[in-house]
Amino acid sequence: MDASLSSRSVRLPIPWVTTVARLVLGGVLIAAGALKIGNPSDSVLAVKAYQLLPEAVAVGAGHALPIVEIVVGALLVVGLLTRVAAVIAALLMLAFVFGIGWAWANGLRIDCGCFGGGGQLGAGQEPAYLVDILRDFGLALLGAWTVRFPPGRFALDGALGLGGDSADDDLENL
Repeated sequence: MDASLSSRSVRLPIPWVTTVARLVLGGVLIAAGALKIGNPSDSVLAVKAYQLLPEAVAVGAGHALPIVEIVVGALLVVGLLTRVAAVIAALLMLAFVFGIGWAWANGLRIDCGCFGGGGQLGAGQEPAYLVDILRDFGLALLGAWTVRFPPGRFALDGALGLGGDSADDDLENL
């Protein structure tokens, strides 16, 4: 088989994989933020439950988190400022992995608050830390992929000529 044909067949699906990664990560962030934005006190309670941040910082983070999730998710879905949005999304996911790991390691029995709710678990409820960590780490990997190969198909970045060239250069270096 011709080496250029083989290289091309590997590169061809990469923008589509990026598109799927972008849409999944963006959709999850939008859903998570939308489920929290209507009840900021629950978001604040969830952030405080981790016992990682000083009170004032936890309150600010609890109020800001749903807005950040929705904005970053929307940028990923439409493919605008894709690399920047993917970096922020991946860092958010890694922060969530760290926070959940912290809660688990310190014996806290909390709901992660990832999709609303949060705080201490009730009697008879068990935390799902491993599932939460694996989900968020997988989402961080989608973010890392999108950082490496932006912007994907149907992205405003490509239509506006923003960032598409660097992705093409990355593909050429495979």
